[in-house]
Amino acid sequence: MNLRRSEWVVGQRGWGRIGALLAAMLIIAGTSLFIGRYPAPYWTSPALLGQDELARRLVFSLRLPRILAALMVGSSLAASGLVFQMVFRNPLVEPGLLGVSQGAAFGAALSILTLHSSPLLIELSAAVFAMVGLLLSFLLARRLRYGGWVLRLILAGIAISALFAAGLGILKYLADPLSELPEITFWLLGGLWGVTWRETVFVLPPVLLGLVLIMALRWRLNLLTLSDETAISLGSRPGRERSLLLLGAVAAVAAVTAVGGIVGWVGLIIPHVARRLFGADAKHALPAAILMGGIFVLLCDNLARSMLAGEIPLGILTSFFGALGFALLMMRTRVRLRP
Repeated sequence: MNLRRSEWVVGQRGWGRIGALLAAMLIIAGTSLFIGRYPAPYWTSPALLGQDELARRLVFSLRLPRILAALMVGSSLAASGLVFQMVFRNPLVEPGLLGVSQGAAFGAALSILTLHSSPLLIELSAAVFAMVGLLLSFLLARRLRYGGWVLRLILAGIAISALFAAGLGILKYLADPLSELPEITFWLLGGLWGVTWRETVFVLPPVLLGLVLIMALRWRLNLLTLSDETAISLGSRPGRERSLLLLGAVAAVAAVTAVGGIVGWVGLIIPHVARRLFGADAKHALPAAILMGGIFVLLCDNLARSMLAGEIPLGILTSFFGALGFALLMMRTRVRLRP
């Protein structure tokens, strides 16, 4: 009885902290509407919305969809990173592991070179090639004859990512250095400067589908961290559940990568912080990672669009703060090696 009561208290504390994270995310999102460089650097007075038509259009037509897109980018990458790390039982993997990010980058570059940089076609091409990267990784993993399924999938993902990276290098070499190459480079750096309501609506369905699927199966994530034999003995179907979780994670990552470009380190560092603060149980760690990822990317995007007169690529800031946080986290974590 005491054990049950203790578990209930721990669970209530976890949900209480998740509620605090949700409130913090809503407050930051609301404040972000007024962060910018009009009419003065760093801040737009709320009172100006009733007087200035340009301010109203800026807030509701540009900043609001961009804020929603930043939340979706961060939530999708963080949730997918947690899923990948638990499914593959490896704390150093991230959403681009299965050729998704490199496939999306190749698709976007190919569209820029051949389809005259139509924004919608770039997004569709990036999403299609992200899913192609996943499919090729699965097909190659089935042909490999080394190690178990998880190891084969990781090795296949590394190989497919390298192939897409090589293809991307060829496309960059062929691109016009005055027009196409700069656009490819800025896309690869990541950013939400071109996001409007159209892009937000484009991203919303696959992100919602992927996150809902992941949340619905989060109870099984803990079992998938065990060996397949143990998971089967506990009533799990590892192959089927692993495939569903990876499909949901990749669908969300493909959609946000198509719109935001390559936004690094979110899927690696945020799951580590979520597990450190909320424990290894996916029941609390997954929703915490979703909220923390959204907050992290939104804060970085606020800096990207308001710190300087010219916008800083989002991927640069997420990589900088992500790598710095990862280094600090590793220095504060004691690792014991068992003989």
